[in-house]
Amino acid sequence: MNTTLERYEKIKEKVVDRKASFNKLMNFIENETEYLIAPASTRFHLSEEQGLLEHSCNVAETMLKIKGSLAPEIYDESCVIVALLHDLGKVGMPGNPQYLKSDGKYPYSFNTDLVYLSVPTRSIYLALPYIELSEEEVQAIVYHDGQYVDDNASVARNEEPLTLLLQYADTWSGFVLEKKLQKLSVISLRL
Repeated sequence: MNTTLERYEKIKEKVVDRKASFNKLMNFIENETEYLIAPASTRFHLSEEQGLLEHSCNVAETMLKIKGSLAPEIYDESCVIVALLHDLGKVGMPGNPQYLKSDGKYPYSFNTDLVYLSVPTRSIYLALPYIELSEEEVQAIVYHDGQYVDDNASVARNEEPLTLLLQYADTWSGFVLEKKLQKLSVISLRL
């Protein structure tokens, strides 16, 4: 089985048309932020080291599968970019991570030294200096949490297909795939 980093490198290869700017962005986030080691959450899905990278890979792979059946006309590149960037804001800022290891009830706590920005807003903030995104890609990243965020009501019934694909892939990854993987991990620990 491929490691998360091997899966990640393979996924990045699907970005072709914007390869130069994408590589600059990924170089920045891989070397200046916690992207490669950050958890995906403080206590929910993949609240462990490298959880964000695992989740981003899961979302990208799931999104490409769904797209293949429902919307083959959407570019793989757009799917990969929005999947890898949808939770980029969870890294916090360079030198100032969003999640800090905790000795408390949960494995990680939220860094209160950061200026509050929603995860999608911070994702866009970090990405745009490096890569041009289409309106559809911005919408997908900003509204990827769908009905789980009250602020997203403004886009209801106006979602682009890319947004819906990202919502489905993110939800499937977080609530189905990653829960199955977590159960398998617990079972293997018991053996």
